[in-house]
Amino acid sequence: MSRRLQDMTMTELWELFPIVLTQHNPQWSLWAEEEKRLLSSLLGKYHPVINHIGSTAIPGIQAKPIVDMLVEISSDMERQTIKEILEHNGYICMSESENRLSFNKGYTIDGYADKVFHIHIRRNGDNDEILFREYLIAHPDAAKEYELLKRSLLPKYKNDRDGYTDAKTGFIGNIVRSAKKH
Repeated sequence: MSRRLQDMTMTELWELFPIVLTQHNPQWSLWAEEEKRLLSSLLGKYHPVINHIGSTAIPGIQAKPIVDMLVEISSDMERQTIKEILEHNGYICMSESENRLSFNKGYTIDGYADKVFHIHIRRNGDNDEILFREYLIAHPDAAKEYELLKRSLLPKYKNDRDGYTDAKTGFIGNIVRSAKKH
């Protein structure tokens, strides 16, 4: 019987999918546009607002080679239907709550595929990631500071994605607060 990602422990998954940082790749924006078109076609009836977010959307800084997409949908979203549509089209649901769904694409039993995506489904307006992205694009010094933080965290959290994410939370919160003031 072949092994499935869904059957692996978190430790096994983190070993198979370590956190790596790479130089900015201009292809990420093109991949994001392709994925945006696909998501728009799959979720068209929900009139999604789709944005490329995360470090791959910020030119000039190192990033995990994973393209993050924020998909905002009206507050009356049919969570279960959206989940079924995306799972039927090769996305893996990683988490869900009343207001959010999170999917991965490009994770295989052999490791990362050539193109890897994290898809964040949210209700309209739940989009601080856009403020964060725009602030870092407009403030290259802050973007470089973020890159340095990520690089400093890598040795400790290479195989602990939750710890890595948690360790960045304070910095991200400060940037979002600064962005909201402007």
